[in-house]
Amino acid sequence: MNLKPVNHSAGTPSLPTIVLVHGAFADSSSWNGVIERLQRAGYPVIAAANPLRGLADDAAYVASVLEGVQGPVVLAGHSYGGAVISEAAVGNTQVKALVYIAAFTPDEGESALELSGKFPGSTLGAALTPVPFPLDGGTGTDLYIEPAKFHDQFAADVPEPVTALMAATQRPVAASALEEKASASAWKTIPSFSLIATEDYNIPPAAQQFMAERAHAHTVEVKASHAVAVSQPDAVARLIEQAAQSLAH
Repeated sequence: MNLKPVNHSAGTPSLPTIVLVHGAFADSSSWNGVIERLQRAGYPVIAAANPLRGLADDAAYVASVLEGVQGPVVLAGHSYGGAVISEAAVGNTQVKALVYIAAFTPDEGESALELSGKFPGSTLGAALTPVPFPLDGGTGTDLYIEPAKFHDQFAADVPEPVTALMAATQRPVAASALEEKASASAWKTIPSFSLIATEDYNIPPAAQQFMAERAHAHTVEVKASHAVAVSQPDAVARLIEQAAQSLAH
């Protein structure tokens, strides 16, 4: 039996496929409001499940998702997902634009942990709870945001009934993933777009600005928490659409 590659873009060949990659302490549902708006505009969308186990492994997984997409791709990442897309897009000529949503944009040799501490403003460390998990015969450490601190730390501009659900369903990130250094930087060769959340307590806005300027990204600022895709999906979808529309020029 011959299996044909999955064509996620079938039915809308004139528009790129939007691939969304969530970050730590979230899952693919964090993109729901953005997905709704992009689909309404006619874009095919995939929200990839980021494993959150290690930068190289997570990037390899997202790269495998991209291999199943035919046609041009706009690849967007939130938070730690920005580091993942920066590696996952390397060598993939179908990825035409990168979009960083309150995200890390590391250079080779930099880690998410290093970048978050480069400028003052992150209060994430004090909100985290470490939990051990089995890892190849040893023990790793998962990081969760304490539920009681989740709203103020991660999503202060999102209604508390919603953040209670987000806290309960959060995906932990392996501490080693945040410490792992980037081995590649696709933003050096692929046009980039950056949304800076100016009330972000996870990644300091100054760090986001530094990374965006270094990447020569088209940049917008939004008065929002780290969970800007949840609190302001219109602004996030608008920037992703700008990236998609730039492909025609």
